Amino acid sequence: MGLVRLRIKEFAAKQNWTLKEVSDRSGVPYSTIKTYAVSSGMAMADVTALCKLAKTFNVLIEDLVEIIKE
Repeated sequence: MGLVRLRIKEFAAKQNWTLKEVSDRSGVPYSTIKTYAVSSGMAMADVTALCKLAKTFNVLIEDLVEIIKE
């Protein structure tokens, strides 16, 4: 199974947003944002959360996700 990393910290930094601000703006719970932001690799992620985050950062889901292991 492959692993992905979400580029939440990178996109938040570009906007000068904290993870809490990302949570408030996206509607994704802070605990989820924090887990996704600090994870070095995940096998699964909530697609609804990914859609909300991509929309919040005004990027494609493909831009938000980095494949680190196929």
